[in-house]
Amino acid sequence: MSAAGPAAAPAGPAAPAAGAAALEPVRAALLAAARAEAAAALAAAEEDAAALLRAARAEAAALLAEARRQGGADGRAEHAAALGRARRAARTAELAARRAAWEELHRLTAARVRALPAAADPAVRAGLARYARRLLGPGAEVGEAPSGGVVARAPGRRVDLGLDALASHVLAGLGAGAEQLWEP
Repeated sequence: MSAAGPAAAPAGPAAPAAGAAALEPVRAALLAAARAEAAAALAAAEEDAAALLRAARAEAAALLAEARRQGGADGRAEHAAALGRARRAARTAELAARRAAWEELHRLTAARVRALPAAADPAVRAGLARYARRLLGPGAEVGEAPSGGVVARAPGRRVDLGLDALASHVLAGLGAGAEQLWEP
């Protein structure tokens, strides 16, 4: 299905299964590459998040020490405000680290997919073109995607079966499970 509208009905009852079966080697390779890159990105994200949390805790401890020196109600109020700021800063930094890790995972996965031997295989491209025509109809205009693979267009509809789009689709398929990549 494309962002421009629903995909056309397949040519026959076996068309979606045949298209899915034809794409299974690409899907399996994408998933394997995504898992490997996710493990590396997870390790880097965990290190970054831990360092950011240590820094935020150290800042909060320093602010607490200063607040204690100031004493009284003013010190406690300042401590609470500083601790709140430190927690917000740590959360912001953690979310930024997660986003950066996700973007790096996406970049590395797309690069790995483009480097697969199957990416240059004319039979794979032909299979993607056939699948695009099943989705959009035999009159669909099929062209080369910039990343490899194909992009097909029919009046009012578009299907992107480019390698970068396929990599994005696999990563998106991780859904909420992708959050596990960044959990301690």
